[in-house]
Amino acid sequence: MPQFVYTGRAQGGDAVRGVFDGESAVACASYLVRSGITPVSITESDRAERRGAGGAPFALFAPVVKPIDVQLFSRQLYTLMRAGVPILRALDGLAESTVNVAFKRVIEALKTALEAGRDLSAAMRQHPQVFSPFYVAMVRIGEATGRLEEILLRMFEYLEFERETRARIKEALRYPIFVVIAMAAAIAVINVFVIPAFAKVYAGLGAELPLMTRILIGTSRFTLDYGWLLLAALAGAIAGFRLWRASDSGRLVWDRFKLRLPLTGSIVLRSTLARFARSLALSLRSGIPAAQALAVVAEVSDNAWIASRIEQMRNGIERGESVLRTAQATRVFNPVVLQMIAVGEETGSMDELMQEVAEMYEREVDYEIKTLAARIEPIIVVALGAVVLVLALGVFLPMWDLARVAIK
Repeated sequence: MPQFVYTGRAQGGDAVRGVFDGESAVACASYLVRSGITPVSITESDRAERRGAGGAPFALFAPVVKPIDVQLFSRQLYTLMRAGVPILRALDGLAESTVNVAFKRVIEALKTALEAGRDLSAAMRQHPQVFSPFYVAMVRIGEATGRLEEILLRMFEYLEFERETRARIKEALRYPIFVVIAMAAAIAVINVFVIPAFAKVYAGLGAELPLMTRILIGTSRFTLDYGWLLLAALAGAIAGFRLWRASDSGRLVWDRFKLRLPLTGSIVLRSTLARFARSLALSLRSGIPAAQALAVVAEVSDNAWIASRIEQMRNGIERGESVLRTAQATRVFNPVVLQMIAVGEETGSMDELMQEVAEMYEREVDYEIKTLAARIEPIIVVALGAVVLVLALGVFLPMWDLARVAIK
């Protein structure tokens, strides 16, 4: 979405400067007029300028807003408001103390919008690259119910869980990914440099080579002759895959496929369901009706297939079906979770039981992440052994045959 840098005058005559995310400069002007600001200039900023500090025309390594910035912002704003600091003063202090220049501009834009009479949730909605739809929806509920401080604290805890889960998964996959990359690099070096040298030696001797050696030499020649074509085909395949995955149908198929992968599929499924249960518990606890809560949760789900199941639940509830029946129809939850949903629906404590479901899934995810490396190591060892065996049979077996012939 285009981003526009604007300057204007507030009703008191003070100069105002900020950033607006919208479709056109006309939309930006309309927003300013509705906010009580007289537009002076509106210019579209390019991507580099958008990320630059202090309006610099270009900054290649300029800072960007990270999830940790939003997480700390939620905690700090909660603390200040809890201490009785007015929200405008709180935002002003956070803007002065923040280290990230990009996020400082976002906070200043929020303060400007509040001074113009807009709600905090409406101001956050103008920065979708920083505040997710779920974050904005929860802030809107907090404003409507007068529980904004509590919502900010819960969002801090929610973002902390998300960050820790991603960090644990990355840590568990770091070693296997490193080994696979090193293995691929070693195979490439052997194909390009080692096997051609042996091929020249074998060709000079004129002896008949074993099948494995002929396969290795043919693979090496194919790599040398069509290497650039292979790289171009690989780049095209990656680009085509990304375009396909960006489409609605492609993302749906790919997200469902990720849930069926042998080692990581269960982790992805359980972490997604943990996020769903925690989000739903947070929404229900904030007073959102079940159907509306499911709609909000579906919007922020990072898995399109799970989001479609959540939408299916919402449609069933709107038709008058029970939460338990709609959950059973999705065929996603295990019997224990379905039993907890049934109890929560009967007792009216759905939010508490969904929180317990989230914690249960989180414990399962934590266990599977801890054991992921141990489960991957045997596969890596077998793969390394297979590569070494193929190279030994293909490279050294002819040398042994030649040495035996020479001895005779």
